Amino acid sequence: MRVVPVGECACLVEVGDAVAAASLAAWARASGLVAEEIVPAATTVLFDGCDPAAVEAALPPMDRESLSDSGPSVRLQVTYDGPDLERVADHWGCSTDEVVERHTATDFTSLFCGFAPGFAYLGGLPAHLTVPRLESPRPRVEPGSVALADRWCGIYPTASPGGWLVIGTTEATLWDARRESPALLAPGTRVRFEVAP
Repeated sequence: MRVVPVGECACLVEVGDAVAAASLAAWARASGLVAEEIVPAATTVLFDGCDPAAVEAALPPMDRESLSDSGPSVRLQVTYDGPDLERVADHWGCSTDEVVERHTATDFTSLFCGFAPGFAYLGGLPAHLTVPRLESPRPRVEPGSVALADRWCGIYPTASPGGWLVIGTTEATLWDARRESPALLAPGTRVRFEVAP
C-alpha cells in the first residue's frame, strides 16, 4: 500500500485492486479510524477529513481478505430479456439459459460506487467470463438495466448513455435519498440475482 497525501486533511491509499480497496475501507470503518469519509474505488481508498500521517501509521498488513461475509445481503429479481443476452451467450460459448444460470449462481459483492448515484460495481465474475463493452455506447440505457462489462456487473439506476452489455432488468430502487443509506448496494453489500417470477 502507498499513501499519497491530498492536502493537509486527506489522503489516497493505493492498493492492488478493487477487492483490496473494499477490504481496506471495510476494515477502516470497523476499526474506528478517524476520518469524515472513507471512499473505496477501483485501486484506491480516499480518506477525507483525517490526518494522513495517522492513517498511514494505522494501516494494517493487507491479506486480501474477502468481503463475502462482511456486509448486508440483498437479493434482486431480474427479468432476463436484455438486448445483449445472446451476445453474452455467444461470448461465453453457451446458451442464454446457461448465461442466466451462471449469473444467478454467482456471489457478487459491491466493491465501490461511481458513474451515477447508486451505480455499484459488483465484483464476483470469474476471469473466464469477462465480456467486452459495446464498440459504440448506446445513447440511452433504461433504469434498472442489469449489465456486464469486463469482470463487472452493474445496474443502471437512472436512464443514461452506456456501453455495458444489458442482459436483463430489475425493478429495484438503487438510489433513494430518503433512505438512511441512499445507495441500496453500498460497498460491502453482498448481492445475489434471482429470476423474476
